[in-house]
Parts: sequence; C-alpha cells; structure tokens
Amino acid sequence: MLKYNKVKSSDYDAILVISFGGPEGMDDVMPFLENVLRGRNVPRERMLQVAQHYELFGGVSPINAQNRELIAALYRELETNGPRLPIYWGNRNWHPLLTGTVQQMAADGIREALAFVTSAYSSYSSCRQYLEDIERARAAVGPHAPRIDKLRAFYNHPGFIEANVANVRTALSQIPEARRTATAIAFTAHSIPLSMAGQCEYAAQLHEASSLVAGLLEQRQWSLVYQSRSGPPTQPWLGPDISDHLKELRAAGTLDVVIAPIGFVSDHMEIIYDLDTEARALCQDLGLNMVRASTAGTHPAFIGMVRELTNERIDPAAPRRYLGTRGTANDLCAPDCCSLERLAEKVR
Repeated sequence: MLKYNKVKSSDYDAILVISFGGPEGMDDVMPFLENVLRGRNVPRERMLQVAQHYELFGGVSPINAQNRELIAALYRELETNGPRLPIYWGNRNWHPLLTGTVQQMAADGIREALAFVTSAYSSYSSCRQYLEDIERARAAVGPHAPRIDKLRAFYNHPGFIEANVANVRTALSQIPEARRTATAIAFTAHSIPLSMAGQCEYAAQLHEASSLVAGLLEQRQWSLVYQSRSGPPTQPWLGPDISDHLKELRAAGTLDVVIAPIGFVSDHMEIIYDLDTEARALCQDLGLNMVRASTAGTHPAFIGMVRELTNERIDPAAPRRYLGTRGTANDLCAPDCCSLERLAEKVR
C-alpha cells in the first residue's frame, strides 16, 4: 500500500488495484496453480505441465513486479495531479490476496473505494469474476468491509489506445524500413470458450481496440488472433490461434510480423511463455521475423488513464472519453452481465 496525506474530494477514500497475481518463486508455483484451477475439472497432469512453464523462469511470473511498477507510477501521477487517495493492492490468485487487502482497508478505516482491475475488457473471467472476488472478500471481512466500486472497462479509452499505438510503433521501428509497410500485425488476446464469448462483448471490444490501434498507425495488414487456450479439444474456443495464424502468414509470403498482446495490460506467463518462447520458436522455424510489442504497462498515457477513470467516478460532470463507435461501458454492470449463471440457464 502507498499512502498520502489525504485530501478527500468525494465519498471515495481509496483506490484498490486488483489483478490476477502470479508466483514469485518455485515454492509458490503449485499453490498458485491450485488457486487458479480450484473448482475446475483440470487433470493434475495438466497442472504439472503448466508448472514446467514457470520452471523455465525460476518460478517467477513478471505480473507482480509489473503491478508494483504500475502502482508506483500511479502514486506519482496522483501525487502530482490528484486526487491524493491511498492505493491498495490485492490479487485473485496469489499474495497479496484480495481478502487480506480488504481486511487491511477495513482496519485502516476505509469506507468507499474505487477498484482498478487490470483487465480492459468485458467477459466472465476478465470482469464478472472480479466482481465476485470483491464481494467474496467483503463478505469474509464482514460488516466493516468498505464498499468497493469497479472502474469501467477501458478497452477504447484514448489512454489505453495511445499506449498501445506507441508500443506497436516502437516494435515496427525494429523492422527494416523497406519491409515495414508489408509487415503483418497480429493483435493477440487470451482465448475463451465460445459459450462464454456468446454471453459478453469480449470479442467485439477486442476487435474495436485492435482496429483503433491499426487505424492510428495506418497499418492495413492486421488481424485479431487468440492464444493460451486451455480447455479440452472438444470444446470450441475463440480463434484463430496465434500459431495457426503465424503459419498462414508465412505460407502467404509474409516476412515480418509484430505480435501485439492487446488483450493484456502487463506481462505474465501467457506473454513470456506463449509468445516470447513458443511463438518466437515457431517463427524461427518458419523463417518469419517476429517482434513483440510491449504491453501498456506503465506508459504515461495508460497511467494517466487510471487517474482519469478515477476522476470521472468522483465527479459526475467530468468528461467520459472514448474512441471508436461503441461508447463507454457502464459504471455498474447488470446483475447477470457476463454471467455463467445466465449461460447455464441458456444451456438448460
């Protein structure tokens, strides 16, 4: 947690950063994966296979370190431009765990907080599940738990788009200039089951964000593809898969590709293993030159966006900025938005 001498300008008296979490050593890996997969019908053999990915990096996912950097950058942004609210941090799957953080907030006397979830899009796993995590943590803490309101989805916010445009432009600059206009851009996001995708706007939001970035870069050769699927082969998931797409690009004569993980705001195992390791090895085998664009991370436009999203909830008169045609997401989700219960009802 980072604290300020608070200047309270609204009923909100804290910001809570909520993320997925990741292990920071080999002893953390299996307990972390057990948290991630609890309640899912995933064979232990598959869990051990995933654990091997972490072993390649000493059991350390970069996500926690990157969240610390994000929080430090946000601290500086708010210290300079306000509002001077304390910042707390809690994760879904690994320390600092959300319930412990909410307990600390209650002990500190926090009554109403705004939650910035490190996911730009709407789906069960990227939005609704975090709302469930918040309510579960509040219930565990009890009647003194603060009220926690989630900031809106930000996939089309100018700050998020600007950060991705800058990072893809930097990646393109590593391609020989004579080949740059023919370079393909593959925007990637974590795949989800088609049954889940049908209950939310995840795919449409990803397409909008990718289109905005490509348009501002004046790049016509781009595609939205997916990565990191983990379900059984019989279950249809969003595609095409990044590996299949790379093979198709090379077969069509493409020499260079920029992979831009627009579905993520920071690096974690799905980036450093699925893209930087597996996809890069495939590109080397194919003779396809690959450059991976950075995630939004601590880009100043992205950090400024978090402050702007905070201010628009504090002050209803503040402008609500967005790009594209889809408008802004609702501050408060409908009770069944992106809900697995609604999916279950539909299936029945």
